[in-house]
Amino acid sequence: MRSKQKVERSWWLRCRGIALIVLAASMASCCCPAQTTLTVSAAASLKDALVEAEAAYKQSRANVTFVNNFGSSGTLAAQIAQGAPADIFISAASKPMDDLAAGGAIIAGTRRNLLRNSLVLIAPRDSRLQDFQGLTGGSVRLIALGEPASVPAGQYGRQSLLSLHLWDKLNAKLVLGRDVRQVLAYVETGNADAGLVYASDALNSGSVRVVATVPDSAHDPIVYPAAVVKGSHREQAGRQFIDYLAGPGAQAIFQKHGFRMATP
Repeated sequence: MRSKQKVERSWWLRCRGIALIVLAASMASCCCPAQTTLTVSAAASLKDALVEAEAAYKQSRANVTFVNNFGSSGTLAAQIAQGAPADIFISAASKPMDDLAAGGAIIAGTRRNLLRNSLVLIAPRDSRLQDFQGLTGGSVRLIALGEPASVPAGQYGRQSLLSLHLWDKLNAKLVLGRDVRQVLAYVETGNADAGLVYASDALNSGSVRVVATVPDSAHDPIVYPAAVVKGSHREQAGRQFIDYLAGPGAQAIFQKHGFRMATP
């Protein structure tokens, strides 16, 4: 009889232990949000600022991690259109986002303009270049520019040089980069005597100086739209992150890196 009581007590303790484990697991799942990984395809010019903004976001949302794919906006848009995995797309121009929207590749209602930027003419710090007209001189052999077919900074640069009536005069001097960061690197390393990049890129480089700022009227508005990509399994998390990027905390980070707030 006593042996039977021991067996029953052992069985009861075992069941209670299992119940406690199940209850603890249930409570943990309620208290601790599931891990979420957001894949972000973003314009190369955003790299430093976006990584910092992501780190700040994770301070209050430790369950969120990021996988970033930086490159030229046109190339990234083409990859997304062909099915490359991405939860969020942030472009350095409206057209790549427009193209994806026209193809039904972004979720309606998630698009918003986050930032503005300026285009600047840069040269190595020891260069004597003083203005755009100086680009026609013999001392300037190569001018770095993003590939206009896929790099928004290159498109803005081409528009600017056309507006300044310099495109035909300088076309033979142009060396094209795959994205704006490569253009910056060409000038930083002395492989180009000048280049056209965003003001945010120049601000973060200690190897170049800004020769001149291109008037906004010389090119299309430099705007950075963001949206959640259709087919993302993390739409809500993507919406929340874009909302954060448009908020005061992230905007302060972007402004520190040389970006401007987008006008409504």
